[in-house]
Amino acid sequence: MARPREFDETAAVESAMHAFWTHGYEATSTQDLCAATGLGRSSVYNTFTSKKALFHRTLTHYSGQGLAGRKAILESPGTATERIAAMFDALVDDELEHGRRGCLVVNTLAELGTPDDEIGEALRRDTEKQLALLAECAREGVLDGSLRPGRDPADVAEFLLSTISGLRVMSRRGASGEAMHAVADLALSAIAR
Repeated sequence: MARPREFDETAAVESAMHAFWTHGYEATSTQDLCAATGLGRSSVYNTFTSKKALFHRTLTHYSGQGLAGRKAILESPGTATERIAAMFDALVDDELEHGRRGCLVVNTLAELGTPDDEIGEALRRDTEKQLALLAECAREGVLDGSLRPGRDPADVAEFLLSTISGLRVMSRRGASGEAMHAVADLALSAIAR
């Protein structure tokens, strides 16, 4: 009879996520994962089968959290430009409050690209969901008159996602909050009416 697990798997995924987020996929060793999760090497491998499988779980977990947070802001009351401005403000505040680690998805794209495996698929799926959410907000902005007419919502979504990624990279290199807010303001002025 197998022994029942004596740890919270979700908490282990969350802890491993922070290790990967801080150090990157390649630089995070099995020992780092054991230290982060409080699990022994055999428990890590018995539960998650491999470092790559655990990374996939952490990336999926992170993506779900990020999408839920962004969705809550972009689907809140107000004009599209107000919601986009709130999204940028929340992003900069998050970076300044939580150690300037950037975004796990952006960091992974920079480190690994989009490999032809489950990691690449998770990255592509996250991008598609983010773009769909941003494009819907852009469509609403054209309708409520807060965004410039004549812009393709898909193009606006790509621009916004690129700005989000750029702000995350700015944070990692140590840019000031003022500089990040200035970039966000410039991006908003490019699409706002």
